[in-house]
Amino acid sequence: MLPIRELLSYRLHRVANALSRSAALRYRREFDVTLHEWRTIALLGADEPLTVNRLARLAGLDKAQMSRVTGKLTERGLIEREPGPGRTTQLSLTRSGRVLYRGLIRAANERNDAFLVCLTPLEQEVLDSALAKLATLAKVLERSEH
Repeated sequence: MLPIRELLSYRLHRVANALSRSAALRYRREFDVTLHEWRTIALLGADEPLTVNRLARLAGLDKAQMSRVTGKLTERGLIEREPGPGRTTQLSLTRSGRVLYRGLIRAANERNDAFLVCLTPLEQEVLDSALAKLATLAKVLERSEH
């Protein structure tokens, strides 16, 4: 039996938290956004318009959390809401939101490069493959738990 510190899920969680904490500090300092706000802006910048439900699923937040995040970003003039099909509301970045997105995604890419520099090209390929396999299996296991 492995102790918790040696379990794969625990180790991945710790690394992900460390990456998120350092990102949160940088994005707050440089762009005055929280990590949830950054993810929301980044997701919209990559694939807008999106509904609150879709954004929540992509960001790994519940709908109420995402509603609060998008509400704050709307108040700051970074997101705009428009009626969508049926009773949905589509969210998109405003002009200022797009400017912020470009700065945030540039910083995120810099951080990404800084982390990958400690891995050889082969290690990067192996990591990508391993993460893809783990994500696929995690989804299968999650569905089997329902």
